[in-house]
Order: sequence, then structure tokens, then C-alpha cells
Amino acid sequence: MKQTLSILLLLVVASALVFAGGQGEESGAMEQGGDQMVAAMATDVGGLGDKSFNDGAYQGLQMGEDLGFEARVVESNQQTDYIPNLTGLAEDGADIVFAVGFLMEQAVKEAAQMNPDTFFGGIDIGGDPEIPNFQGILYREEQSGFLAGVLAGHMTAQYSDASPKLNADPIVGVVLGMFIPPVERYEVGFIQGVKYANPDVQVLSVTAGDFTDQARGREAAVAMIEQGADIIFHAAGLTGLGAIQAARENGVLAIGVDVDQNNVAPDTVITSAVKKIPESVYVVLESVANGTFEGGTHTYGLAEDATGIAPYHSFDDVIPQEVKDAVDAAREAVLSGEIQIAQTRADIQDLLD
Repeated sequence: MKQTLSILLLLVVASALVFAGGQGEESGAMEQGGDQMVAAMATDVGGLGDKSFNDGAYQGLQMGEDLGFEARVVESNQQTDYIPNLTGLAEDGADIVFAVGFLMEQAVKEAAQMNPDTFFGGIDIGGDPEIPNFQGILYREEQSGFLAGVLAGHMTAQYSDASPKLNADPIVGVVLGMFIPPVERYEVGFIQGVKYANPDVQVLSVTAGDFTDQARGREAAVAMIEQGADIIFHAAGLTGLGAIQAARENGVLAIGVDVDQNNVAPDTVITSAVKKIPESVYVVLESVANGTFEGGTHTYGLAEDATGIAPYHSFDDVIPQEVKDAVDAAREAVLSGEIQIAQTRADIQDLLD
């Protein structure tokens, strides 16, 4: 309950901050002084500037400055950097070190075991009962994907007249980075949401195999747009920024991921499937500051107001009210348990094209 309330109360704080992406390996570093607490993170290879989960985690560290933490970040250029970066931050005196991304699971758990006097946190990584100084943070991405899918399914199939960016073809597309569990949950939720809105909508999906290749993301999106897709959703990190670029260049709509990505292309990104990474990082920092840190796995979803979709921004007047109502009704049905959302492709074989 305490963590739920903390996330709810942090929404106003989070909305007042901006991302500090692309500032280099020393971004956010300050001179260490006295007994000041230090909160640090090692990015995955996508680095800062992804306008997604790396930037979101760093935003959480910045929010922690209100608790008395100094924020530090080191960017990883390749996967072999993960363990040296994580252990180096611990050895340099960080009170807590975050690893950002599922691909860092083995590295952060190894680093935590090697540094038992330092707290560690992992975004998109499950906890381990044998590592009490490590807390894994997971999200119910399928819930965010589902709501984004409900919106996309209604808009592409029934409301092509609502925006010149929509065509008459009931087709949407999904660009994935690497096929890892958080990405799979986004995709599977999105497909279910689209089909819940309208079972006749076709969902095209491409896995780029990379989180850092914008050109590949753009190419994948263009291919789907040429097949008639007028809404492109991505769960692909930096690769996904290429998909948004393709949507903008070809006059169709896009749906962002992880954080509100409307600022990437305000005339193109209709909403984003989000998980509130900054707020959950802040909750962990609170527990370190007040001495209540607990290991294990902490999972956040709609019930904690930690998953969902971002505001519609300039598209608020474009999306018909009945579509907004349908999305809101779907959210309430998920919360009540009326709608159960699968998490794996194996569980939705009947929906896959």
C-alpha cells in the first residue's frame, strides 16, 4: 500500500521534470561531498537519449535529489560493460545502483552478490530470494499494450474520417526491438486490445532484433505502412524512434512506449503505452533513505497507477468521445478482473495473423 500511494503522489512531481537524454557518460555526476547519499545507474546499450526506459530511470534518479541523493549515471556501450559499470559504481560509494533493462539481469545479480553492502535495483528484472540486497522491478506491460491496442483498433477500423493520417484499411503495425519478456508482453497486450476493439483489424508485427538501430526501425515501419498500416506501435527503444520517424514521414500515426513520447513527434504520436519507471525508481530510493529497502520482486500495474497510456495531447480533439469512452471502459474492466490479459504469444495463438 505504501508503494502504491507513493507512486500515485509522485505523478505531479514527475510531470514537472524533463528528460536529460544524450548528455554523455558523465551525465548528472556531481562532486561527492560528506555523507551525501548516492543513487547511481548503469544504462543498457541504448544509453541516455532513448526517450524511453533509460531516460525514464534517470529521471527517477533526478527526482531522488529531493530525498538527498546525488544522481550518477554511467552509459554502457556494449553488453560486456554491464558488470564493470555496475560494480564500479558500487565501489565508488553508491548507496544504490540500478541496472536498466532485462538484458542486464545476469550482470546486476552478479554485481549485487559481489557487493553485499550496496543496494541494487533492476528495471524489468525479477528479484532473487538469495540476493537480499537486490530488488527487481517488473511491470504489467500487457495492460498498457492492451489499452493502446483498444485505441488503435477503434481508430483504424471505424474512424478514418477523424484524421487525414488514417486510411480505410483496418491494419496496424508493431515494431519490436528484441523479443524479450517485457517486449512480448507489450506486443501480446496490444494485439489483444486491437482484437477486443475490432476482431477484423489486421496486426502486422516485425522484430528488428536490436534496440539501437533507428534505420532498421524505420525500414520495418515503412514496410508495414506500404501494406496499409496507418498506426504504428513500437516497443523497441532507440530502434522505435526510427519507426516513429517513418510514421511521421509517411503521414500516419504512431504510438510510443515506456514513457510519453509525444514530444518526439507531436503531430504523429497519438499516445504512448507507458510504465511509470521514474516513480517506481523514486519509491525504491525512498525505501533506501528511510531504511525500509526490501529485496525480492515488486510488480506494478494499473492497480498501482503505474501502467496505462499517456495523454492524447493535440489528438484529444481528433479522437471521438466514444473511442475515449471505450478505452476508459476497457481500463475499468481490466481493473475489475472482467478482462484477463495474456502475457505470451503462446496464449493468443488464435489471434495471431
